[in-house]
Amino acid sequence: MMAGEALAKRPEVIVDPGGVPPAALQAITQAVDAIARLAEDQDGGEINRLRRRARDATLAALATQGYFSPKVTLEAGTDIGGETWDIAIVPGKRTVVESVSLEFSGRITRPEYAQRVQTLRDDWRLKKGQPFINSEWNRAKATLLDDVTTRDFLLARMTSSRADIDADNAVAHLHVAIDSGPQVRMGELNTQGLKRVPEKLINRYVRYNVGAAFNQDRLDQWQQDLQSTAFFRGAFVSLQEPDQTVQPTDPISDRARGPGAEDAAAAAPAGDPTVSGGLPPPPAQFDSDGEVTLPVQVRVVEAPPKRFSASIGVDDEAGVRVESLYRQNVVFGQPVTLETGFGVDRLRQRAFMDILLPPSERGYRDSFGILADRSDIQGLEVTRYALGATRTQERKGAGNSRVEYETRYGVLLAQDHVKIDGGDSYTLPTVTTTAEWLRRDVDNKYDPREGNLISVGGGVGVTLDTGEPYTRLRLRGQKWWPIGKLDVLTIRAEAGRVWSNGDVQVPDDFGFRTGGARSIRGYRYQSIGVHRDNAVVGAPTLLVGSIEYDHYFDERWGMGVFVDAGDAAESFGDMSMNVGYGVGARVRTPAGPLFLDLAYGQRQRDLRLHFSLGIAF
Repeated sequence: MMAGEALAKRPEVIVDPGGVPPAALQAITQAVDAIARLAEDQDGGEINRLRRRARDATLAALATQGYFSPKVTLEAGTDIGGETWDIAIVPGKRTVVESVSLEFSGRITRPEYAQRVQTLRDDWRLKKGQPFINSEWNRAKATLLDDVTTRDFLLARMTSSRADIDADNAVAHLHVAIDSGPQVRMGELNTQGLKRVPEKLINRYVRYNVGAAFNQDRLDQWQQDLQSTAFFRGAFVSLQEPDQTVQPTDPISDRARGPGAEDAAAAAPAGDPTVSGGLPPPPAQFDSDGEVTLPVQVRVVEAPPKRFSASIGVDDEAGVRVESLYRQNVVFGQPVTLETGFGVDRLRQRAFMDILLPPSERGYRDSFGILADRSDIQGLEVTRYALGATRTQERKGAGNSRVEYETRYGVLLAQDHVKIDGGDSYTLPTVTTTAEWLRRDVDNKYDPREGNLISVGGGVGVTLDTGEPYTRLRLRGQKWWPIGKLDVLTIRAEAGRVWSNGDVQVPDDFGFRTGGARSIRGYRYQSIGVHRDNAVVGAPTLLVGSIEYDHYFDERWGMGVFVDAGDAAESFGDMSMNVGYGVGARVRTPAGPLFLDLAYGQRQRDLRLHFSLGIAF
């Protein structure tokens, strides 16, 4: 029992910050808490040592934030919970940067780089008058070295860095020296890791003239392009640097190498009032004022050459659905991807085969293929045989914008055999070109809470038997507003129009039908359109709107209420709104939100259950 009382509990730490800013207080709290945790189950002698360590840790944390002459007292006390540590801080004057000296040597000192050197000086992050914070000092040095090494001077290194602290006057004098080394040019291309994929695929993306100046952005783009293909699980593009004869034995924060060093250096402040040193340069392998050519090295890990997948699912309208997909990289020795598969449910059966070309330098993804498709929906039976080609492109907005753009172009040669329940049967040969532009600005692509989507699509076609043209325009939009911490308000709208001569038959997928889980809930799938005999066929005009409020009980489970309305008719003037409203369950999944909705169709006076996965488009 006596031995148990001799052991200490974790002390309660109370800090009087004395006016230090929140970042400094956080650094102090983290340092002292780490030592306080060690005080549990320690005897009295060890507790005394830990108190001294806690005070020293406070001083060190203050130094990292620019306080080099503080007064810190730690008084131990007791209360009903056990021992307390009362830490009082008089921080003193915060040290600010008084002067910055950036020295450059090597080829970068030549006149043709004078403007670049001036830009490096202007972009130095820790400027005169700013507080001297250790992490910012490390980050500024790493950023400077990154800016030098990412273009022309891959072998640049920091030869010295020093922060002279005048604690009495609370000022810091900074000195950094950079040796750019020789100008680096790109040499011959070396490729490693290819087994089945032909080397010409590498040459499709990694294009340059031997002797071109080194630019890390180009290497990063080549690497990204290779990784974006289906042929590789990993791709790495770099210059093959010469072997270093001297390796550092102590990785200190002043040593930063190449792109990406900034975060690593900033994460390792030591808390020492004087940050100095840098590594002495290794024995010179190249003339620092000359040029050197280094090979471009591409290392890849090929993706599995063949892949087969199958799935089974259930749809509220189509019932059980079975799908399969076979994918093969490299076909007859060519760097293309073959995809073929089928899908079968009660309403639709389809089989296809596509050839996908590797993405181009501009990000275009081209493909072409054949399709056999049969559907029987709302009395309209369509059997299609088609040959088509598409081009898609995805790109990011400028800078760090989260905005994404997608464009899609297509051409389709189709032969449709159409049968209307209780009416005519006919054959419709057509050729159609389509284009779609989409702008996405959301916080999460698969489960957005804030942002918007805008899509504009259109097409032009001609019937091959009569030569009659037809055109189509479709506009879609969706907007999300976050409400509170978890809830979401969503509005969705869609409008479309087809232009053609009155007697011209247009393809089924060119006309408009609506109704179902992703359009107007409370109505059967594609049951809203133009009624012809015993079938519902595509209409020339479409207008749909929806508003929904989703309330989440936690990060995963929620419920929603909604109202949908719209129509597909011969003209906008002939429309009579079909309204559906209801309530549903929401479940967030990795693939997007799962919706289970019970909706009442006001016109049909029918209650229907819908479920879907993912956002509307």
